[in-house]
Amino acid sequence: MGIMEKKVQKIIDKVRPYILMHGGDVELVDIKSGIVTLRVTGACTHCSLAHITYNKMLGGILKEEVPGVKGVEVVNN
Repeated sequence: MGIMEKKVQKIIDKVRPYILMHGGDVELVDIKSGIVTLRVTGACTHCSLAHITYNKMLGGILKEEVPGVKGVEVVNN
């Protein structure tokens, strides 16, 4: 795992408890050309606010904290 992946995973690990409290989960799938691909599972797959949680909130944190991150792509199961 490279430096960028480790930084992204560390941030995911920080927010994961909050996501788990709502019946969902998130995992890092890949990072290509600055786009972080996340897999969401559980309640997150049907939540109408998941795009805000992952693209705006988590994506914003990742872009701010991890140099080279340009955006987030979310995939379900």
